[in-house]
Amino acid sequence: MNRREFITLLGGAAVAWPVIVRAQQTMPVIGLLDSRTPEAFPMGQRSLRQGLKEAGFVEGENVTIEYRWGENRTERLPDLAADLVRRRVAVIATTGGEFAAFAVKAATSTIPVVFLAGGDPVGQGLVSSIARPEGNLTGVSFFAGELAAKRLDLLRQLVPGAARIAVLVDPSNVAVTQSTLKDIEEAARSIGVQYHVLNATSGREIDEAFASLRREHADVLLVAGSPFFNTRLVQLAVAAGRYGIPAMYVGRQYVEAGGLISYGASILDAYRRQGVYLGRI
Repeated sequence: MNRREFITLLGGAAVAWPVIVRAQQTMPVIGLLDSRTPEAFPMGQRSLRQGLKEAGFVEGENVTIEYRWGENRTERLPDLAADLVRRRVAVIATTGGEFAAFAVKAATSTIPVVFLAGGDPVGQGLVSSIARPEGNLTGVSFFAGELAAKRLDLLRQLVPGAARIAVLVDPSNVAVTQSTLKDIEEAARSIGVQYHVLNATSGREIDEAFASLRREHADVLLVAGSPFFNTRLVQLAVAAGRYGIPAMYVGRQYVEAGGLISYGASILDAYRRQGVYLGRI
């Protein structure tokens, strides 16, 4: 990886897209579709509104945001996306994972869509390329899974004798989980360590995963990227402390909640950049 690629990954990759010029509206409406609940990740919503403000828009003053929440039920997303399309919003933002982006992509080919993606949007089929995405979708990706090998390397530097790695993933976050495990498998094979995968899609399953660490004789833990894990920052940090396991995370929000170490792009800055894109459109 050359220096330019490295800097791009750390900052998050914004997908290029020509700005669409629309007729002046007294109060343009942005549709926002999130697979989670309104309380899930308020820091992200604040950052998105900050980006909008940088682009000249303040919610309630010169722009309206229509929120649609999936309440952690992905089967609801197609209907919610269709509802935003019927509302004829000016642009749609999707957060909380790629399921929301795919639901909107299936619902409209004309309304501009700005997604927030943890994985590779080209590999997932959201856009045709980073530089020329084509269609009506653009967005910001912070490549949460592709840096897993680097995170493992940093963990090994932190705990030189670590021979068995536990990897906590959210299996419902398919793209990031697959990318993370692919990276980990290749890295673990090259340095001769074992790894064990733990799955969690609920708070109870997080507790069960940490309780199993001693049985698995894990030396360190790598927590993969997940919109769900972003709603469980304190639980993850407290559990790692309780079981005394050095844990690596994908973003600084985990460390700010009490976690040990993180490496990756800023998810809050990704939300902010999404807001800037929405304002430009």
